[in-house]
Amino acid sequence: MKKYLITGAISFLIIAQSRSQDNVYPAKEYKGVLFITHGTIHVGNGKVIENGTIKITDGKIIEIGQNVVVTKEESRVVDARGKQVYPGLILPETDLGFKEIANNVRGSNDYFELGDLNPDIRSIVAYNTDSKITNTLKANGILLASITPQGGTISGSSTVVQLDAWDWEDATYKMDGAIHLNMPSFIRPIADGTLPLTPLTDPIKKSLEKVEEIKSFFLEARSYYLESVHKETNLKFEAVKGLFDKKQKLFVHANQVKQLLIAIDFAKDFGFQLVIVGGSESWQIADLLKQNNIPVILQQLHELPSTEDEDIDQPFKTPAQLQQAGVLFALNDENGTTRYRNLMFNAGTAAAYGLTREQALQAITLNSAKILGIDDRTGSIEVGKDANIVISEGDILDMRSSIIIHAFIQGREVSLDNKQKQLYERYMKKYGLAIQP
Repeated sequence: MKKYLITGAISFLIIAQSRSQDNVYPAKEYKGVLFITHGTIHVGNGKVIENGTIKITDGKIIEIGQNVVVTKEESRVVDARGKQVYPGLILPETDLGFKEIANNVRGSNDYFELGDLNPDIRSIVAYNTDSKITNTLKANGILLASITPQGGTISGSSTVVQLDAWDWEDATYKMDGAIHLNMPSFIRPIADGTLPLTPLTDPIKKSLEKVEEIKSFFLEARSYYLESVHKETNLKFEAVKGLFDKKQKLFVHANQVKQLLIAIDFAKDFGFQLVIVGGSESWQIADLLKQNNIPVILQQLHELPSTEDEDIDQPFKTPAQLQQAGVLFALNDENGTTRYRNLMFNAGTAAAYGLTREQALQAITLNSAKILGIDDRTGSIEVGKDANIVISEGDILDMRSSIIIHAFIQGREVSLDNKQKQLYERYMKKYGLAIQP
């Protein structure tokens, strides 16, 4: 028994050590006036201000332009001359803070819940602010993220967090803003050895039955919502009340056109505010999405086409096609290898395939904020919004010149240090090599 206790304690210490970074601390609240001067300001709404200045007071942007008067007394001045100034980037759907070492160490993963219909699962209470991955995102200009549970048909609610906090209470930016539903697939298995065949079960019929099950759940939830008094409290129905009173959005994870059409019917039948997550085939029904005012979060640009009939560069072209159709869309990075830090380079690829650079930037800033319902506070550098700002040596969409030198969350300058940087410096020193500035 003693042997097992010791082994368990050692395992816990290894996991705890791997999930934390003891010498990178959240920044203290900044009270006072902060100026960012002489920078090229990319507002995030398509506008660019050359040689502009931003005035920030107590974490809020109160003035921006070329004629802002800088008072150096009792204020801090950051000279961004020759630099590019951007809104903080937003990761609109991620398992950040739940999955530390992929699938190799189960004790470091907390993103998948057992069961099928779990709307009452709240991602925020499991969020790990001490994740080492978080610091690599800040160093790349990503300052906010919508953390999302996975698993089952209805996974639970997501919460938007800012990435410089002591605990999940400090991190919370918008609580439980969306319920996530995974739409059943409508692809039949093929006899080529890549997918198992189940001749006794029609997979399409099974998926349609699952859709009916989902509809039944929401019909019961709507009846529960309309009741003035409940004999018993139903936690699952309580969790989706926000869908009916428009305080929450329904994020449907779907890629196939058939899935998207069913999701649109859901929105019409129940009056939900719908967002498509994935949407690799959304370009095929872009006009219908626009007609129904349905936004799309494109999960991963750097991937192969979804079908063999599509152009090889279809994932790269999809953002421009949605833009042309007038569909509100955002870009994401769900790649498990890069661990979300290539968000801005996905946008750079979209800029090379039809978007302007400002449109591509907007797809990872203001558009994401609109979809997540936080555009009144962030997503662009405008008066009245939180000072969530990054300063780069060069173009943030270009991996050759995107070097973040300052990052501010609500006016607090946050640390850009991270485990990868520390290891780089450690081994450069070990082998007597010059460290690049």
